[in-house]
Amino acid sequence: MRLTDISLKTLQPPVKGQVTYTDDTLPGFGVRISQGGVKSFVVVHGRNRKRTTIGRYPTISLQDARKAAKQILAERTLGKHEAPPIDFESGIKLFIATHFPENYPKPRTRAETKRILEKHFLPSLRHEKLEHIQPREISRIVDRMHRTPAEAHHAFGVIRLFFNWAFRRGYVDRSPCERLQAPRRSAARDRVLTHDEIKAVLSHAQANDTTFNYIVQLLLLTGQRRGEIVSLQSDWIDFEKRTITLPSTVTKNKRQHILPFGDVTEEILRRALVRALQAKEEGEPDDGKPQLLFPARGKSTPFDGWSKGKPNFDKGCTIAHWTLHDLRRTCATNLAALGVPVHVTEKLLNHISGTTSGIVSVYQRHAYLDEMRDAIDQWERLLRSLT
Repeated sequence: MRLTDISLKTLQPPVKGQVTYTDDTLPGFGVRISQGGVKSFVVVHGRNRKRTTIGRYPTISLQDARKAAKQILAERTLGKHEAPPIDFESGIKLFIATHFPENYPKPRTRAETKRILEKHFLPSLRHEKLEHIQPREISRIVDRMHRTPAEAHHAFGVIRLFFNWAFRRGYVDRSPCERLQAPRRSAARDRVLTHDEIKAVLSHAQANDTTFNYIVQLLLLTGQRRGEIVSLQSDWIDFEKRTITLPSTVTKNKRQHILPFGDVTEEILRRALVRALQAKEEGEPDDGKPQLLFPARGKSTPFDGWSKGKPNFDKGCTIAHWTLHDLRRTCATNLAALGVPVHVTEKLLNHISGTTSGIVSVYQRHAYLDEMRDAIDQWERLLRSLT
């Protein structure tokens, strides 16, 4: 039959299932009507007689549908194949599995990429086909993170990486991120807490024995990164030698890091370990495995309650805006004020830049353990004097 606007309006739905009426003027083109009366334009093409849905009538007019069908058939004739349909959720799973295989040398990068995609993009794009996702949808998601510019910049980098992968695999003809501009990074921070602010933070952290309060104290006392502190395990701590050995799997520069600790730090480590073991005994029998000092609630993974922990802490510690990373900067700055040589501070903070970079990092293997211990002792004495 010849499809016209009049004939389309008079076509009746089947009693059950679906029926397709083909157009005599364009082979393969037709309209498919469901039992409920929904009319959709379709085109059948290729050796395997693949059916492609163009759109619903009357949202799409007969004239536009016929034009789209001709374009699909022409592209098929010219050898231009459409991208295989795959939804965003399936794409993420395939991307993680292929781009970050099980033996990938940077498991933290793999986990962080997966977290970003699932937290920020999956809720809005879960069922969208990759080839249908528009630049404005990516922009809208990234723009919602304007209050956290560093997270927005990182998220944009991740979604761009994902769509570059999808383009190389042929799932999209072009990336929706192609003409988008990455959001600006946040300005470099130089916040160093004053002695009064250090006193306020420490006093509040010492008021109650909570996981977050322990973490805050250790971040200030040791100057280490938060990801390294929350990953602490019992077998990394040598109470006899009074050292912590961070394996290369948790350090930012992927190098093992040994740092000494003082009396105050030892007391916190022991209390945190006892608390973690008691919590484990209440939940499950001892399996003999190394104990995480700061496990996430109900999990065998490191603490991850940052979104609630820091705001709750700030309610009882009202000082000007500060971040947990400011504690690391505060530690380094005060060590310099105490006269600790910069190369010792960099060794303590596990930096491989500045005085310990380049050829020095290759041939200078001195551990500086005694020098670091002296620096930590000076730092702890200062902190005790403040509180």
